Amino acid sequence: MSKIKAQQCDVFVSAPFGGVGLTIQNDCVVGIDLRCNSPSSHPIYDPLPQNVAHQIQQYFLQKNFKLDIPYAASGTSFQKRVWKVISQIPYGHVMTYSELAKKVNSGPRAVANACGANPLPLLIPCHRVIAKNGLGGFMQGVEGGLKIKEWLLANESK
Repeated sequence: MSKIKAQQCDVFVSAPFGGVGLTIQNDCVVGIDLRCNSPSSHPIYDPLPQNVAHQIQQYFLQKNFKLDIPYAASGTSFQKRVWKVISQIPYGHVMTYSELAKKVNSGPRAVANACGANPLPLLIPCHRVIAKNGLGGFMQGVEGGLKIKEWLLANESK
């Protein structure tokens, strides 16, 4: 995930670890902020944002809930290659940075950087990528990021 900045989101969803902010453009989610603390100030009447918010809520409540949300991730071709493999990690499973690096013919550090640039955590579940000996990083060292990763992994392993 890119560095988290306080910004207004289009859709705000309460989460067990705070709030999730979603940015929507052209009928696609283009950004997810796992530390959003500024709910949108206007009610949501459009079907897409309502559906997205409902699905994110269900993901937090139901085991194995499959998110089916249209999204568009902007990034380099390498980042998109890494994100494609991350998107294939099944719910409740993890992959190490080294394993992921082998799949994309790269090194673990480059893969970690691509994970850190992921604009769509939850949809591209980079929390499922861990270090050989522990959780590894998450949210590029943003305070509270590892707690969110721990919560997401624990929730998916229930």
